[in-house]
Amino acid sequence: MNNTGIFKSEDGKATVLNSYSQLLARCTVPYEEIHVKTRYGMTYIIASGDPSLPPLILLHGSGSNSSMWVGDMAKYAQHYRVFAVDIPGDPGKSEEKQYALNSPAYTEWMEDVLHSLQLQQASFVGISLGAWMIINFAVKHLAKVEKMVLISPSGIGPQKISFIFKVIPLMLLGEKGKDKVTRLVNGNQSVPEEALKHLKLISSHYKFRSGPVPVFTDSELSGLTMPILLIAGEQDVMLHSKKSADRLSRLAPHAQINLIPDQGHVLIHLTHRILPFLLPA
Repeated sequence: MNNTGIFKSEDGKATVLNSYSQLLARCTVPYEEIHVKTRYGMTYIIASGDPSLPPLILLHGSGSNSSMWVGDMAKYAQHYRVFAVDIPGDPGKSEEKQYALNSPAYTEWMEDVLHSLQLQQASFVGISLGAWMIINFAVKHLAKVEKMVLISPSGIGPQKISFIFKVIPLMLLGEKGKDKVTRLVNGNQSVPEEALKHLKLISSHYKFRSGPVPVFTDSELSGLTMPILLIAGEQDVMLHSKKSADRLSRLAPHAQINLIPDQGHVLIHLTHRILPFLLPA
């Protein structure tokens, strides 16, 4: 567990969180800001949609926060009570401590989140580490996950070691290097300028997680019986998306696979692909 704080300075933390609030102000649908207690500190949640609608939980990727969902909230909230959850240890408004991914911490954390929201079951959408969090929870609490959407998921296929060797020298080049890393990760995805500025602030002030993301076993993945949609970019520089798709297809043959040509790791504005899967036929 990292107890030293995830931001490089208090001023840096304030800068990132101020930027977060500015992005959240762009949300076009009414929302609530909720703080729930868990065994792993306070968790911050952006909630939208009629409370009588079925629940949908959104989980961002590593080094990000729930502001990434602002552009999609309005469409999801037409059909769901949406909960965009800040993962502890990432640059959002939840508990700052980072816990080991190979510990029970994040499974217990998600269990506490659902309990605090009084949810017996929910559908989930997550990207990268957020997708890993969904699988990590589902393998231990199968009945609590109605459907899962895994965008550029970690933990199924291997990470690309070559990405690390590309990033290290680029990060030594200052702002120009950071811009190149952002372009590598985003691929051909068009990211709004204000979101890019937010990501640059995070890269300047946040201490990113280190170490590999655990890969799920064959038995864990084959036990996922709920409906699954995997979406990944074929040009992902961080993960072997084709190997992830092939492995999930083999172990969970009912999973729907959607590989997008000419796209990288960061995939946004996918509601037109996701909602037809989530909504009842």
